[in-house]
Amino acid sequence: MLVVVSPAKRLDWSERDVEMTEPRFADEAVKLAKTARNLTLGELKSLMKLSDDLAKLNRDRFRDFSETPEAETLRPAALGFAGDTYQGLEAASLDAEEMAWAQDHLRILSGLYGVLRPLDGIQQYRLEMGSRLKTRRGGSLYDYWGDKIAKALNEEAEAAGTDVLVNCASQEYFGAVDEKALKLRVITPQFMEDKNGTPKIVSFYAKRARGAMARFIVQRRLTNPDALRDFDTGGYAWSEALSTPDKPVFVRAADA
Repeated sequence: MLVVVSPAKRLDWSERDVEMTEPRFADEAVKLAKTARNLTLGELKSLMKLSDDLAKLNRDRFRDFSETPEAETLRPAALGFAGDTYQGLEAASLDAEEMAWAQDHLRILSGLYGVLRPLDGIQQYRLEMGSRLKTRRGGSLYDYWGDKIAKALNEEAEAAGTDVLVNCASQEYFGAVDEKALKLRVITPQFMEDKNGTPKIVSFYAKRARGAMARFIVQRRLTNPDALRDFDTGGYAWSEALSTPDKPVFVRAADA
């Protein structure tokens, strides 16, 4: 299986002694960074709904974004992103064999880089997929990426020997995957909290659970979609009653 997750707004730029790879769409990232670099501080603030301080920080990041970055300015994507999903993924604790399997089977969808492998070296940035950044290809990043991400996932799934994609990304990010161009079966797990007999999705917990599911797949080298039902990290359990074949639902007690 191939599994996709979202990136994170928050970064962890701790030094990492890891050999990095080059992102598939590094040239596209440079083009987008140059476009964002031309925005005024006010335009950048409005585009991403940022505070003054965060707008200045990200203006500086786009200004410093390099076509030929030095290794010390890069971090491997799965370790450079922080946030709820990455607390569930816990990529830093994967052993070498697990990380090697993840490099072939785990992908991070990115507004700036399109598709990233765990060890792809990234520069510091923040650019949500839902941002309406105008380019020659249209008025949003969805327009910019078009069918490129879907076609890339098709190719990488074929290289991994699978026709199944497990979607552990948010709707914002998976919306950049052109469904017409995608040739894979998509399975989208959902994670719910049960309080007083009424299961519901709580975003904070769901994000972490999606990262934990990606870790579960990586550590067990899963190839059979039915094996997803065994996921029990954090107290979740598969609900046969709420699930469909392509949308398995996992529920846990709200105070778990």
